[in-house]
Amino acid sequence: MQTLIFDCDGVLVDSEVIAEATLIERLSEWLPDVDVEQALAQALGQTTEAILLGLEALSAHALPQAALALLDDEIEARLAQELDAIEGAAAAITVVDLPKAVVSNSRRCRVVASLSKTGLDRVLQGAPIFCAEQVERPKPDPAVYQLAAETLGVMPGNCLVVEDSVSGARAARAAGMTVIGFIGASHVPAGQADRLSELGVWRVMQRMAELPGLVEDWRSEQRLKA
Repeated sequence: MQTLIFDCDGVLVDSEVIAEATLIERLSEWLPDVDVEQALAQALGQTTEAILLGLEALSAHALPQAALALLDDEIEARLAQELDAIEGAAAAITVVDLPKAVVSNSRRCRVVASLSKTGLDRVLQGAPIFCAEQVERPKPDPAVYQLAAETLGVMPGNCLVVEDSVSGARAARAAGMTVIGFIGASHVPAGQADRLSELGVWRVMQRMAELPGLVEDWRSEQRLKA
């Protein structure tokens, strides 16, 4: 049996991650004398407005006027860009005739919410989900991929993985799986494509519409190896 595995974080929109990344990026620029990441970690549970006020009090620099509105606008813009990057995902997954699974280093509740938000829950209905709670932390990626291969009952080489992150690609390859590329490129840091190439990833996907052709190429490789 051959199995198509999706890294959930690459295929789907994670608004929490986008919001946090935007906050850290912009606040580090506006308040260069504050360790923004550490300050945010200590401010869990506060509103964004309260966090901004607290950080400004720690800093000799002033935040821009209407900082809250600027941050909100940028987060919304990045979410819209991310949704555009996964256009056609459901259609592409539907036409690929392989057993499917979802892998994520996020919590299961976030995975399920993201599937529902993008409509992929209907396409992946019944597909097994492997997520962070099922493995020992703090480094879930390798263990999650290993668990997926063992649970699905297939040789790792017969698992074709759609990945978007360097750590995920490395983890899938270490488990013996084939990684075909990454998607959701709007939130991938500059230079990550080069780093993925260094790991031996042979194709970078910009759109899910390319997936059926890539799956067929992979099947041909599997037949040649058999």
